[in-house]
Amino acid sequence: MRVLQMARPTLIVLLAASAALALLQLSGLAFWQGLAINFAIFVILVQALNLASGFTGVFSLGHIGFMAIGAYTSAILTLPLATKAEYLPNLPVWLEGVHLDMTVGPVPVGFVAATLIAGALVMVIAGLVGAVLMRLSGHFVAVATLGFLVIVRVVLFNADDITRGSRTFSNVAPYTNLWWAWGWAAIAIYMAWRLKFSGYGRAMFAQKGDRWAARSIGISILRPRLVAFVAGAFLSAVAGSLYAHFITSFSPTVFYFDLTFRVITMLVVGGMGSVSGAVIGTAIVLALAEALRRIEGATLLYGLGGILLAVFFIAVIIFRPSGILGQREIDLEQLVAWRPRRGRRRGPGSATPD
Repeated sequence: MRVLQMARPTLIVLLAASAALALLQLSGLAFWQGLAINFAIFVILVQALNLASGFTGVFSLGHIGFMAIGAYTSAILTLPLATKAEYLPNLPVWLEGVHLDMTVGPVPVGFVAATLIAGALVMVIAGLVGAVLMRLSGHFVAVATLGFLVIVRVVLFNADDITRGSRTFSNVAPYTNLWWAWGWAAIAIYMAWRLKFSGYGRAMFAQKGDRWAARSIGISILRPRLVAFVAGAFLSAVAGSLYAHFITSFSPTVFYFDLTFRVITMLVVGGMGSVSGAVIGTAIVLALAEALRRIEGATLLYGLGGILLAVFFIAVIIFRPSGILGQREIDLEQLVAWRPRRGRRRGPGSATPD
């Protein structure tokens, strides 16, 4: 009975979100549908970075590299054989015969398999990279993960037989829709939430607060960091697969500094270490960016949006350095009941309110 009572607010929110998605799909408003899919992909990316940086305090700049690997892997695996032979004639023998473009009824099982394969591949790479990089701290790990992003970019540009190099990779099937995007976004939010309030999550926040104090009482430093880094890499690869099958044409230039700093901005605005804050930060930055884009179009003051977003980001850092929610979470039970909260559920490591 207690479990059912605790699950009721989550169930109400899920039903409300499903109804909203169904109405949006039935409306036929392509622009708003695209915006909702874009929002879901960014939610996954921000939760991935939240796992790696918000929970552990290890500032990673390389997760967009994992997104790029996921995008290219999924796109290559789902190309039909005829398209692959014409479009990528010099693929390695072990890859040229693979085509996960099959569907079972309305379900694109090949797309699901390709997404999971891309996620598994990225997890292996993240495990190998993280075993070395997660031993670092501070600006050292930031620079090292940035180096990983640069390496991925260089490989994508030079692996011409597989990625088409600097040319646009197109002919990708548009499998991503509202349901796939938000289904994976819900999984990403659930993963982050469960990890935050698990034993690993407590260890992550403990070493984030004081690494030496955590080590002195026997808390492992490397293992929680590595778990967060690998889990974040998996979600980044999923976001890459969804992005590839949504936009259908992309190049290595997409997966670089602009996207990296946009995701960082969303996380910092919402609150590093807050699962619900990451969603709020994503919504605020996307809404501001879209509003400013329309203002630019009306006033012809191109570049104004980027300047105002930068000013907003600087203001958040100055006046609210911990973000909108800090490490706190939204209480769904109080939100659904529409009653003022008597107390707040705080995440591990947040002993005092921000």
